[in-house]
Amino acid sequence: MPGVLETSVTTEIPGPLSKASAKKLDAVFDARAVHFVVDYDKSNGNYIVDVDGNKFLDVYSQIASIPVGYNNPATIAAAQSPEMISALVNRPAIGNFPSSKWGEILENGLLKVAPTGLDKIFTAQSGSEANELAYKASFMLYRRKERGEGVEWSNEEIQSCLNNAKPGSPDLAVLSFANSFHGRGFGSLSTTRSKAVHKLDIPSFNWPQAPFPTRKYPLEKYEAENDAEEKRCLQAVEDLITSWHCPVAALIVEPIQSEGGDNHASPAFFQGLQDLTKKHGVVMIVDEVQTGFGATGKFWGHAHWNLTSPPDIVTFSKKAQTAGYFFGDRALIPDKAYRQFNTWIGDPARVIMSKAVIQEILAKDLVAQCARVGDVLYAEMEKLAQKYPDHVQNLRGKGQGTYIAFDTTDAAALVKNMKALGVLTGTCGVQTVRLRPMLIFEEQHVPTLIAAFEKVLGAL
Repeated sequence: MPGVLETSVTTEIPGPLSKASAKKLDAVFDARAVHFVVDYDKSNGNYIVDVDGNKFLDVYSQIASIPVGYNNPATIAAAQSPEMISALVNRPAIGNFPSSKWGEILENGLLKVAPTGLDKIFTAQSGSEANELAYKASFMLYRRKERGEGVEWSNEEIQSCLNNAKPGSPDLAVLSFANSFHGRGFGSLSTTRSKAVHKLDIPSFNWPQAPFPTRKYPLEKYEAENDAEEKRCLQAVEDLITSWHCPVAALIVEPIQSEGGDNHASPAFFQGLQDLTKKHGVVMIVDEVQTGFGATGKFWGHAHWNLTSPPDIVTFSKKAQTAGYFFGDRALIPDKAYRQFNTWIGDPARVIMSKAVIQEILAKDLVAQCARVGDVLYAEMEKLAQKYPDHVQNLRGKGQGTYIAFDTTDAAALVKNMKALGVLTGTCGVQTVRLRPMLIFEEQHVPTLIAAFEKVLGAL
């Protein structure tokens, strides 16, 4: 395949040039989380190259955010286009002064791949912001219904909200799940439940946390236990909705809990969640920041659920190369202008890049490729699980494209050893190794990944 590089590691990781560069950077920018410093000009396709010249097969893809490879020709062309130059040098306040091409960019890009039944969009800067905007939309809808359609705000509401007081600043909640991750902003952080490092010392809203199903593997062996666990969690959700100290206006859930450990649930569980949200008038928000754009073998992760109707809101970012949320109900548009608003409302330059990514995905049928290659990769990982049962536990992600993960005794050490062999993987949760290849990952890349796993696992 043109452009494919062999993996090659000739220094320790990080190498001397990476260490020197990170040390220099750390004087002005916190570099404590830097894995290594990258030479992006030399990186290509599925391969990332560091400043020391080491080449890695990247199956972590910038925390699941690179969709079609490094230095992809289609995205380079989009970056060099006149519309991109205009968007960069004239960055518009989209809500007030949109470009004449803004509608076309949306229609031939993001709206072309909108989740079924959701034909409206609000763009944003990041996944965290997308989720927070979805919360705002849910709260405004709740109060609009409570107040009555067409009823104007009272003077008491207007004055009290400026003092962060009732009734203008009501007590409303968003329900999230144990081990969830929805961002690091003030609102989104209140629904993030995965790691203390994100939340410690930060004031948060008093919002409910429901248990997310803890499934046993292999699934076929524990069908009855997993079904009972999901029913237990659904009952807990309803109990929280009906008993919380204030109304639960929205519920947010990931199709696969990613940062919290790649935790899965069945379509029946998510169908049950939707039934509960409809029953109790709760907005159902599906956080597809990490699962969206093809990673699970379908364009949207929630497409695996076979819902009878669309979710109310679907948020996105990462592989989209931009962010925002899709919705269908016009009632989710606030009752007045400027209520859901900021200066840039995202970034037209990133939406142009997203349009190029979408065209590349559709033209090359990369979602189908991800599903096909994922089946091959999962079959190979199953062999490793059988050979090394003490170190490849609870293998999961079958039928979910390349969204594959497993638990192990020391995930950080395993990932470090893989890096030394020229393969970049990632961790999540407490003891989970996750795979996040790009959509251009092919069958021919699987042997390199499996061989590295085999070598590392064989040495444990």
